[in-house]
Amino acid sequence: MTQTLEFTQQLSDHPKSAEERAAILADPGFGNYFTDHTAVVDYKVDAEGNGGWSGARIEPYGPIALDPSAAVLHYGQEIFEGMKAYKHADGSVWTFRPEANAKRMNRSARRLALPEIPEETFLESLRQLVEVDKDWVPNGDGEALYLRPFMIATEAFLGVRPAREVSFRVIASPVGNYFGGELKPVSIWLSEQYARAGRGGTGEAKCGGNYAASLAPQMEAEAHGCKQVLFLDPFNDNAVEELGGMNIFFVFKDGRLVTPELNGNILHGVTRSSIIQLAKDRGLDVQERKITIDEWRDGVASGDITEAFACGTAAVITPIGELKTKDGSIGSPGSNAGEVSMSIRKQLLGIQTGAVEDTHGWLTRLA
Repeated sequence: MTQTLEFTQQLSDHPKSAEERAAILADPGFGNYFTDHTAVVDYKVDAEGNGGWSGARIEPYGPIALDPSAAVLHYGQEIFEGMKAYKHADGSVWTFRPEANAKRMNRSARRLALPEIPEETFLESLRQLVEVDKDWVPNGDGEALYLRPFMIATEAFLGVRPAREVSFRVIASPVGNYFGGELKPVSIWLSEQYARAGRGGTGEAKCGGNYAASLAPQMEAEAHGCKQVLFLDPFNDNAVEELGGMNIFFVFKDGRLVTPELNGNILHGVTRSSIIQLAKDRGLDVQERKITIDEWRDGVASGDITEAFACGTAAVITPIGELKTKDGSIGSPGSNAGEVSMSIRKQLLGIQTGAVEDTHGWLTRLA
């Protein structure tokens, strides 16, 4: 039986004033500002080799003191999650499918040799943090409180082995639309020099190293006027895998919705699985299978593929107008957002914000 941890609270002596907070919420951007507090839970392995979680608490947001030899700084033993909390019309605050995030975090933990955190402790850390910082939840169109749970190896040592001391934390940031401004189809760049993940690697784990490895190709994408980068599997007929931080879908004119199958290289996106369920509810033929860059190119040329979109917690659903490659483009930068993409996006956001009925029980109240 899993022990339930009780959270203690040490609240900040200098929280932002109502005026300072209002100024931030008027234009939060994405990931630029943080709330007054953080949730923390400690993990340690004792002399007998038994590990356990303890010290659950809410404390003021601020710098983390780490020994220079802390394992996370040298071996990248770190994982994280991302989700949003939305303010509903009655002022209550809800998040979306946090149990799925807890399960994915523990999947990542197993791959990075970190301890699994009990699901109830994970959920309670969200409740505790949002309850004390609920005034930070914005309520503008497309705005939310972004929640970032993460786990880092804090033990001070330089041997290559799993750390025996670990810190689990949650921070929160008020955010607007991920790509900013009006939602319109984005251009993305095809990376042909880099791969996002390899067979047997950490592709399906949500760890910082995957994102660090995507930064060089992301810079290449930006140099070509693109918002994101797409990765292929060059050893599997150039199969489409995912973007630097998002899964991808294709809408066919015959009613099919196709997304790359989970193969160990691709992140188990919570938004991805939610879209699959909502599409099935509509009677669409959802296929999780290999789709190659040639099928995408030929499908757009023939009119069989009518829409493409990316999805993730931060951006929800973002239509893709054009895929730029060194040999030309697929699609058009001036194309309009697709009907299916935008309809599913509206439904998904509606569920998250309480405007649409949650028939799947996906919402969890935090405050």
